[in-house]
Amino acid sequence: MQWFQENVNLGELLTQGIAWLPQLGAAIVIFAAFAIGSRVIRRPLGATLRKTGLHATLVQLLVDKILHYVVLVFGLIMALDQLGVNVAAALAGLGVAGIAVGFAAQDTLSNIIAGIVIFMDKPFLVEDWVTTSDQYGQVTNITLRTTRIRTNRNTFVVIPNAQIINSVLENHSKQGALRVDAPVGIAYKEDIDQARAVMLEAVKDLAHQSKDRAADVVVGGLGASSVDLTVRVWIDDGKHQQATFFAMNEACKKALDAAGIEIPFPHMQLFVEDVRDAAVENLAKLSNAGKG
Repeated sequence: MQWFQENVNLGELLTQGIAWLPQLGAAIVIFAAFAIGSRVIRRPLGATLRKTGLHATLVQLLVDKILHYVVLVFGLIMALDQLGVNVAAALAGLGVAGIAVGFAAQDTLSNIIAGIVIFMDKPFLVEDWVTTSDQYGQVTNITLRTTRIRTNRNTFVVIPNAQIINSVLENHSKQGALRVDAPVGIAYKEDIDQARAVMLEAVKDLAHQSKDRAADVVVGGLGASSVDLTVRVWIDDGKHQQATFFAMNEACKKALDAAGIEIPFPHMQLFVEDVRDAAVENLAKLSNAGKG
């Protein structure tokens, strides 16, 4: 206590504190104004952005996160400037720290940027059925960093957004009705029209088919050991694609077997000609040539 009385001039400290009060008050008022302004503009700005078609999650990120904190940071800088803090030096230090953090978290930042691209481009939405990165399932959630998919195995797959935008993605729900193709090969000796009729009869009662588009069977190609047919069935919802594909294969196999139509396995047929007469004739020519 004695040391405090000897080394601290209470009168001078009180005088400086009183002189500093206007600056402190101004700093508080400025920061409060920025905070209130952030709250005031967030709701109408968010509504405007939603009307433009931006995804709700992206709007929430831009308005409630990025904009809010940017405004608060600017308010804090202005308030510190009122208190006499060297703002330029502080900003320089923050810039260096930001660069270091950016290098350390570049994978995370690339996924965040990819997430923003997904929200803006909308290649898929929550509840869509997609195939990406060798995964087929329903999109359950889209975040800035990852996309979550529930597969038909009832597993939960988390895929980084950067991986999604850098790979091929197939959306099975975006266009409504979906065609399911099932390749089936028949032997060359079999009648194509008969096989077509048999398979169309086999798939006509499969579940989940579209009532607006009829199934058909086309010749997809002429393979090495089979005539390659493709059975094509339309469904109304992409979530039934795999189940329909499996059911088509089973139904066609059973129907072709019942009709006695052969489904050949891959094989190779070799034809060997009899070369004995030609060999004897050539030897005779060589012998005659030697005698001459």
